[in-house]
Amino acid sequence: MKVIGLLGGMSWESTAYYYQELNRGVRERLGGLHSARCVMHSVDFAEIEKMQENGDWAEAGKYLAQRAHQLELAGADCVLICTNTMHRVYPAIQEGLGVPVLHIADGTADALQRAGVQKVALLGTRYTMEQAFYRDRLVARGFEVLAPEPEERARVHKIIYHELCLGQVLDSSRDTYIRIVESLAARGAQAVILGCTEIGLLIDEHTSPLPVFDTTLIHVQSALDWALSV
Repeated sequence: MKVIGLLGGMSWESTAYYYQELNRGVRERLGGLHSARCVMHSVDFAEIEKMQENGDWAEAGKYLAQRAHQLELAGADCVLICTNTMHRVYPAIQEGLGVPVLHIADGTADALQRAGVQKVALLGTRYTMEQAFYRDRLVARGFEVLAPEPEERARVHKIIYHELCLGQVLDSSRDTYIRIVESLAARGAQAVILGCTEIGLLIDEHTSPLPVFDTTLIHVQSALDWALSV
């Protein structure tokens, strides 16, 4: 089993979910007392959020690249950026590393392709929904990507940062997300990408009006496929 490096803390709520699902996945695949071989560097999310808000993506890329290098020095054979939004600086993190950074959108695209989805809704932070770094990677694979309307995007973003990242999972916010997904379905979306690693704490395949592609779980499965390959 190869060693998985987790670049986490963005937020720690979803990083804990990564750790849990990685270990659960190894147990399911290998049985017995097997668990994941991994190392983690968990950053202070307040520092990252400030860089996001200020649009200082270059500094954020430099900061996270240094932490990814520490994971490599600690023995990681690959790195997972345990957040969708900070894939905005994926090139800066991958550059200079001697191990691969497994991109969260690539596994999601593979899963969408296997399911025969062509038009997909994208929920996430406003950076993920509005900037090109995530959408373009999916469009390059042949998908049409729909985002919520501006007011809906603002609500999705606020719930992530003011509730989910703080461990608050509210029924009222779940209802808000369900209504937004329903509006995206009315625009022709065949499925919805939970493009923020916290959203899976709020809605899932049982509550969503559309089939769900949870990027956290997909990222974990992609990492396990890689780590357990011969």
